[in-house]
Amino acid sequence: MTARILVVDDIPANVKLLEARLLAEYFDVMTAADGYTALAICERNQVDLILLDIMMPGIDGFEVCERLKASQKTAHIPVVMVTALDQPTDRVRGLKAGADDFLTKPVNDLQLISRVKSLLRLKTLSDELRIRADTAHTMGIDDLTRAGEGRADETAQVLLVDGRANSQERIIKALKPVADVLALSDPQAALFEAAESAFDLVIVNANFDDYDPLRLCSQLRSLERTRFLPILIITEQGADDMVVRALDLGVNDYIIRPVDPNELVARSLTQIRRKRYNDRLRASVKQTIELAVTDPLTGLYNRRYLDNHLNVLFNRSMARGRPLSVLITDIDRFKHVNDTYGHDGGDEVLREFANRVRSTIRGADLACRYGGEEFVVVMPDTSPEIAAAVAERLRAAIENAPFMLKHAGEALNVTASFGIASRIAQVLTPDQLMKQADLALYEAKNTGRNRVVAAAA
Repeated sequence: MTARILVVDDIPANVKLLEARLLAEYFDVMTAADGYTALAICERNQVDLILLDIMMPGIDGFEVCERLKASQKTAHIPVVMVTALDQPTDRVRGLKAGADDFLTKPVNDLQLISRVKSLLRLKTLSDELRIRADTAHTMGIDDLTRAGEGRADETAQVLLVDGRANSQERIIKALKPVADVLALSDPQAALFEAAESAFDLVIVNANFDDYDPLRLCSQLRSLERTRFLPILIITEQGADDMVVRALDLGVNDYIIRPVDPNELVARSLTQIRRKRYNDRLRASVKQTIELAVTDPLTGLYNRRYLDNHLNVLFNRSMARGRPLSVLITDIDRFKHVNDTYGHDGGDEVLREFANRVRSTIRGADLACRYGGEEFVVVMPDTSPEIAAAVAERLRAAIENAPFMLKHAGEALNVTASFGIASRIAQVLTPDQLMKQADLALYEAKNTGRNRVVAAAA
């Protein structure tokens, strides 16, 4: 893992020490001696993580962190405060300023490197999601990152896995102002609950007498449903090996006993906010993909998706020696529909046509709106005879029941023409297959419409 890390400290010896440790891990290191310089570097350069001192001339680390997190350009950069201050109130203040973690000098080498690598993994995921969302915005799609933003004010749902009733009570009491907490003492029951329910955070208290809490953390990271669920582990003072292993497994944060209630709340809220932000980004990416490959009027796949997926299906057909058929259909005299009932009427016909295509074809078939009033159905593992039967069934479904135009209050009889083609030895590309189906459709149109024509073998 390589990344660019900014070290901010007004004491040169501290800078040199951290720089040497990070360079030994092959990180690219930049340095700044004060807060103003650090802010300027972040504005001009790509920075992947910041190690930030608190006590500095000019503006202190708290204010630097607040400014970084307030700027859209730098808010996503993880900030680790590295300082000699060791009071819980200082840690809480740093976390409330937006810091992602808080390390105390002298810094433990293993915890430093493990923490840096853990935060960089999270940043890599967030960066990928942000890039995809930015691409969607550039393509002219509305800012979808606001999807689900309303959850920000909802009470968080936290799963606490703790083997002792008295510590469960203390943690529930501390988190009560910000979260609803479900406490379980059985790790395997907790794993099932985490996979089946919607939680914003899992807190694992490493106080079990006969169970390794890291096993639960590993299982949570291995399940698809819980892979991105934040995990905070509570450990004993001096349990450095457990902390390092936990962070390597993908645990997001840790807190040392005795647990300060304010620090627990601050660290929990940091993880909850990050999860909800990444959830919105994932939702925006999913919605963007759907918009990119789906026709908004009919809900069928669009031509962009067809062009890509037909290549996949065609190559698979060639490699396996299995049949592949394509059907192209065109609504007869659709221009007359638009001229008579307007585009609203035409849109109603297209939507109903798509519904009948969707309800008639088989589950493995791929239905797309090719453009205008033209639709394509790709049928994997389908012989010419079966393809003709599917086309005939669809033709009858279109002809036999009138289309209801709600805005005009009329029933309209609609027919369609069909051309089908199947992959044979002479057909070497998806374009050739589509061309043959298109020629068959042209023949169906020219020989009376409302019929199915198969391309000549």
